[in-house]
Amino acid sequence: MQLDLKIEMIVEEDLPGLTHAMTRAFDNDAKKYLGRDKGGPEGYDNGDFFRKWLFSYDECEGYKIVVNGEIVGGTLVWLAKDNNNTWGNVFVDPSWQNKGVGTRAWEFIERSYPSARSWTLSTPGYAIGNHKFYEKLGFERIKEEDAPDHPGKSFIYRKMMVKKTDE
Repeated sequence: MQLDLKIEMIVEEDLPGLTHAMTRAFDNDAKKYLGRDKGGPEGYDNGDFFRKWLFSYDECEGYKIVVNGEIVGGTLVWLAKDNNNTWGNVFVDPSWQNKGVGTRAWEFIERSYPSARSWTLSTPGYAIGNHKFYEKLGFERIKEEDAPDHPGKSFIYRKMMVKKTDE
């Protein structure tokens, strides 16, 4: 199935669509892995997450994932001066998961930030589907730490970027 997929910078007017997709994605994980109806980072279900992180920090950039004209996901990146960046808060509406949407989002990030030396991310230890996804993309788990905003541990993943050199 050919997807009409676009990845574009987030603007304030995107918050209702982003919040809808984010709420569905995080609540789906909470139900699947924790047996809870709801669960996600603070402000995930009302747009405050984006207001806090995306619109308040110059080093943070955000992208919406649009399929057939509908916002189905999003992601944030935090850019560091040393190019050891953070890929954060990747989410895809459950109805669009396992269809290549997340992989295409990562490919976009790789192309968009060619000077990145590495990418680091954090994901809940209970979110087994996330682990498989990140590992498929070449990320390696480098540590576990206590989670400040969800039950259990957070797993920290990193992907070192290989620079192509002219020969």
